[in-house]
Amino acid sequence: MAAYIVATVRITDPERFALYAKGIAGLSERFGGEPIVKGAVQEVLEGSGEPGERVVVSRYPDAESARAYIASAEYQAAAAHRVGAAEVTMRLLVDPA
Repeated sequence: MAAYIVATVRITDPERFALYAKGIAGLSERFGGEPIVKGAVQEVLEGSGEPGERVVVSRYPDAESARAYIASAEYQAAAAHRVGAAEVTMRLLVDPA
C-alpha cells in the first residue's frame, strides 16, 4: 500500500532552513520516496493556514519506507538544522487501495 508524507512548512529563518534542505536533498529517494508536489500555498480556500506556507507531498512504496526515511540518522541530523528555522507538521497517509 502506497504511503504519503505530507509536510506543511512555515520557514522563519531561510539561511538555517537551507542547511536542512541541503541535508535531505536526494535522501527520500534512497527510501523509495518520489516527490509528488512541492510549493507555496497560493490561497487558503477553507480553514486556517497562511498563503506562502509551503506544502511538500512525497509518495513511498509503504508506510515502513516512509517511517524509515524519517527515522534515518541522515534525516535526523539534517532535521537538527531545522530547529528554530521553521515550523513543520508532517503527516503520514496510507492509501488502502
